[in-house]
Amino acid sequence: MATARSEDGPDLSSFDPSRPDASAQVAGLLFALLLVDQNAHIAEANHAAENMLGRSAKRLVGRRLTDVIGPLDPRVESRIDTADAALVARDLRIHAGEVEKRVNLTVSPLAGYFGWRVVTLSEVGHDETGSDDELASSLGAPSILAHEIKNPLAAIRGAGQLAARKLPHADKKLARMITDEVDRIARLIDRMQQLGSRSSEPAAACNPHEAIRSAIATVRAAGGKSVEIKEEFDPSIPPIWANRDALEQVLINLISNARDAASAGARGEVIVRTRFVSGLAFSAIRFGRAVRVPVEITVSDNGAGIEPAMRDHVFEPFVTSKKSGQGLGLALVRKLVRDMNGSISHDRDARAGMTHFRLHLPLARNAKS
Repeated sequence: MATARSEDGPDLSSFDPSRPDASAQVAGLLFALLLVDQNAHIAEANHAAENMLGRSAKRLVGRRLTDVIGPLDPRVESRIDTADAALVARDLRIHAGEVEKRVNLTVSPLAGYFGWRVVTLSEVGHDETGSDDELASSLGAPSILAHEIKNPLAAIRGAGQLAARKLPHADKKLARMITDEVDRIARLIDRMQQLGSRSSEPAAACNPHEAIRSAIATVRAAGGKSVEIKEEFDPSIPPIWANRDALEQVLINLISNARDAASAGARGEVIVRTRFVSGLAFSAIRFGRAVRVPVEITVSDNGAGIEPAMRDHVFEPFVTSKKSGQGLGLALVRKLVRDMNGSISHDRDARAGMTHFRLHLPLARNAKS
C-alpha cells in the first residue's frame, strides 16, 4: 500500500499525534536555549537557560542578550549584534549575575525568519578538562612502577625502625624522620595509584546529609584553626546514587580545603548547602549517554579565593597553591565524582566574597525527580 508523502517533506501519514511537539522538545533540552530577535533581544528561554543564568524567563525576555551574559569578547559581541550572523564560540566566559561561567555558545539563524536566531549555551564543567583516559595515561608510569617502588620503601622503613631501637636517644629523631618520610612517600604513591585506576567503587542509594555530617565531624576532629562550619540543608532531597565512602572522601577534601582557605580571614566561615535543581539543567555525559544530576551539594568559603591563573587547572594533578601540598586532592575528588556519574565545578562570587565548589549527583534508581 502506497503512503502519502508531501513533495518537500517527510511521510506525513505516519505522524504520531502523541509524539512530543517542538515546545516539549525544547523544554527537555539539557542545555540552555534562547530565542533572540533581530535586535538580539531575548524572546524566549527554556528551563535550562533559567537555571544557568539564575533568572526566570519573565526576567530574561525583552533584555538584550549581551546585557544578560556580558561583557563578552568584542568579536563575539559583534557577531551577536549582526542580525543574520552565525557563531560558534568554545570555552567562552560569560557572567550569570555575579558568577563567571565558562560555556560553549552557538548562534544559529532561522531560515525564512530574518534576524531571528537560536542561541545555545552549554556549561564547560571544570571537571571536564581532560578525559579519564588522559588522566590514567598521565599517571600510568607511576602506577606501573608503584609496586617496585613500595618494596624498597618497606625495606628502608624496616631498617629505620631497627636503627631507632639501637641508636642513642639523641639520634632517634633522625631515624623517626626516615620512617615518617617513607610513610609520606607511600601515601603519595597510593593516591597516584588511585588516580590512575580505571575501576570504580560500587554505588548504592545513599543519604547525602548523613555523608555530609560524617565528613564535617571528621574535619572537626582533625583539629586545625577554628572555623565555623554551617549546614544549610534541603530536608526534602531524596537518596542519591553514590558510593558512601567515596562521597565522604570527596566531602572531607572539599570541606578541609574550604576551612583552610577561610581560616586566613578574621571570621572564617564554611557553608555546606544542599538543594534540588531541575534535572533538565545539568548533565554529566558518561559512556555516550546523558545522566541527570539534579542533587546539588555546595561547599562554600569566605576566603580570598583561588588565584586567577590557577582557576582553570585546580582539578589537574600536581596543581596546588599550598606550600606543602601535593596537588592530588582535587584531582582525586574529580576522579571519584566522575566514577559516581556526577559533576564537579567551582566558581567565585566576587560580590559576596565566596568561593563555591558544586557537586551534582544523580538520584537513587528508585527515587523520583
